[in-house]
Amino acid sequence: MMDPKARNDCIKEIDLLKSLDHVNVVCCLESFIDGKDLVIVLELADAGDLGKMIKHFKTQGKHISEKTIWKYFSQISGALAHLHNRRVMHRDIKPANVFITGQGIAKLGDLGLGRFVSQTTIEAHSLVGTPYYMSPERIHEAGYSFQSDIWSLGCLLYEMAALHSPFYGDKMTLAGLCRKIEACDYPPLPSELYSEEFRGLVAAMIQTDMAKRPTAEQVFETSKRKYEAMQAKDKAAAAATQ
Repeated sequence: MMDPKARNDCIKEIDLLKSLDHVNVVCCLESFIDGKDLVIVLELADAGDLGKMIKHFKTQGKHISEKTIWKYFSQISGALAHLHNRRVMHRDIKPANVFITGQGIAKLGDLGLGRFVSQTTIEAHSLVGTPYYMSPERIHEAGYSFQSDIWSLGCLLYEMAALHSPFYGDKMTLAGLCRKIEACDYPPLPSELYSEEFRGLVAAMIQTDMAKRPTAEQVFETSKRKYEAMQAKDKAAAAATQ
């Protein structure tokens, strides 16, 4: 049984979900009251989440290919662009909040921390989210904009390649994590595995100056173009061998 505040928060999330219509955003199929319980029916993502996928590759001692990353990342960034176009911040982007269907479609979900921002309001001041993916402005409660989501998205892209958060460290304290984030101190991705444009996009998103981060739409266009180019290259190579 839910307390009134929790139920009210859930109703807000339902309203938010129902207002969004994108193939890469988790869809709210139905909601209803069952006695004193609020029941929410979401579409099934039967292949788990991105966090589990990353863990699987790490356990196997393998890297995720750049083409595969572009495939999923173009879907994720497209979902975020849709949210931002609807004036919605996600505020908790991380691999565990990206769900995968059996057909290989990525779905951005868990919008419980998401909120609408009016056209005239570009900043918010509440401290929510997951520390490893928080931008400097969010950690210090200095106000943040949609570009804070971009920082988190950059951390997610990095993690798909490195199989760990850019700011991860064994036995790291919260203070130590904050210092690493402030300094933008993370290991470079291997150039022999990931292209210059891939590494450049990560660097563009994970930078302390919010104004210099690309928009979600720009990230989506870049990732979509890269994935389509790699698809075309593979098709041409396959045709040449026939």
